[in-house]
Amino acid sequence: MSVVVGAVIVRDGRVLAARRTRPVDLAGQWEFPGGKVEEGENLEEALARELKEELNSTISVMGEVVDGGAPWRISDKHVLRLFLATVVTGEPTAGEDHDQLRWLLPSDLGEVAWLPSDQLALPAVRRAVGSQATH
Repeated sequence: MSVVVGAVIVRDGRVLAARRTRPVDLAGQWEFPGGKVEEGENLEEALARELKEELNSTISVMGEVVDGGAPWRISDKHVLRLFLATVVTGEPTAGEDHDQLRWLLPSDLGEVAWLPSDQLALPAVRRAVGSQATH
């Protein structure tokens, strides 16, 4: 089973959502940015690489979102693991894989059309981000 990692990037109580441009069947849907773990990488290294490539940002991982059935099975061959993160350097910018970025309050996560895989994780993300706000 291959692992896909995603970042729940939090700033001022808001979560970064990214709208996909490709592949065509995913274009226009929103996701937590990230990607596939490559051979020889650990999960956090893969996430850092993907976010540098996709958003031109360096992140710090705060912990894994483990509530609500994680990791989430997203296909016959892939599972999704999400990590809470903050931006360390580089304001996130949309690159080739995304055409729009939005910072959403946890209560507003339902305002965008998420990829089905990321949609499954929204309740756990809301709880994880909410618990961060109380620490």
